[in-house]
Amino acid sequence: MISYYLKLGLRSLRRNPILTTLMVLAIGVGVASSMTTYAVFRAVSGNPLPEKSAQLFAPQIDIWGPQSRAQGRELPDSLSYTDAMALMRDHKAKRQTAIYPVGFNAIPSDVSSEPFAVRGYAAYADFFPMFNVPFIYGGGWNASQDEARAAVVVISDQLNQQLFGGANSVGRMVHLDNHDYQVIGVTADWNPRPRFYDLNNSSGFTDAPDFFLPFNQAVGTQTETMGDNNCYGSAGRNPGFDGWLQSDCVWVSYWVELSDAAAAQAYNNYLQAYAAEQNRAGRFHWPANVTLRNLTQWMDYEHVVPPETRISLLLSLGFLLVCLVNTIGLMLAKFMRRAGEIGVRRALGASRREIWAQFLAEAAMVGVSGGLVGVVFTGIGVYGIGLIFEPDIARLAHVSAYLVGLTLLCALIATLGAAFYPTWRASRVQPAWQLKSN
Repeated sequence: MISYYLKLGLRSLRRNPILTTLMVLAIGVGVASSMTTYAVFRAVSGNPLPEKSAQLFAPQIDIWGPQSRAQGRELPDSLSYTDAMALMRDHKAKRQTAIYPVGFNAIPSDVSSEPFAVRGYAAYADFFPMFNVPFIYGGGWNASQDEARAAVVVISDQLNQQLFGGANSVGRMVHLDNHDYQVIGVTADWNPRPRFYDLNNSSGFTDAPDFFLPFNQAVGTQTETMGDNNCYGSAGRNPGFDGWLQSDCVWVSYWVELSDAAAAQAYNNYLQAYAAEQNRAGRFHWPANVTLRNLTQWMDYEHVVPPETRISLLLSLGFLLVCLVNTIGLMLAKFMRRAGEIGVRRALGASRREIWAQFLAEAAMVGVSGGLVGVVFTGIGVYGIGLIFEPDIARLAHVSAYLVGLTLLCALIATLGAAFYPTWRASRVQPAWQLKSN
């Protein structure tokens, strides 16, 4: 009977091509608008490291006091150099790293090639195992190289292509500004989106970093940050690089890896004790105030999802609802025009359930057709999404098998939902009235 109902539905759709086209387009356009904005929303709000997000935490310490919050400020996103180094020395976490962005000019060994700007991060050895950084060649440095301020560097696959043609460059030298660094590792294509470990210095959706080098080495060569450097309350700091390090300027991102909830609670207690100790030492003049957020909580705190994506998603869902209302009206008009046919079928013994099945099968055909049209329009929408969103965000959206399947499923479910009332009305047609009037 399902096959028979599908044949009847196909015949009915061919009978009214204009009405059928309007229904298919209404479903296709409505679903496409929703799926296009959903593709962007899903890309910017996804968990960049789902296998470890519950174990990675970003600590915050109130270094400026209640006066700063009275002016609308929250706790600093970063740590001062003093606090970051104190936490590193105490080493209360399973793994931990301080991070800050740096930039240089890379000077190729080929004298015919011109220098070019590169950007990366200064970090500690734990950075790579903490964040599951994949390698093509070699690996990261170790803790002893951190302490020794070793002049080593991990470069990206893209930078390796530019400097060494993609060959195994472990052991070769890279010249960054006025210093030479030995390559000890080449990362694979690794650029988590959003870039959770540096949200306070970027939108989270920029290109992959070109290199990583030891934190202590960068500080030892007096390499200043390329990111945020907030010196609220530090106007009286000493001049020079050392004065900056000793100040209460915040510019160091800090992450710790904690294995479970008990470890997270213990580390939070440690942060409270550390802040209380700073209060007793006279550095802080307010009660201890710290927070410890895991990766997903940190992304929410930093408002990673741009507000325009949420607004666009809501608007597109509203547009889909309008399309469905129009589809309900079109289906109701189409089905009720066949009241005489329905009456004859009922008089010949068809049950209301069979009428339901017949018209839902016809609606399903509309839904599938609308879904196919929606897939085409979704592809066009994803291609042109850069007209609405920033390029760094727009290029995250792409057509995948998942998006195609979701578009078809959404179109089918939406159409069947829209067909519920028209089909119910069709099943309630009284055969006696239709036989008398026809």
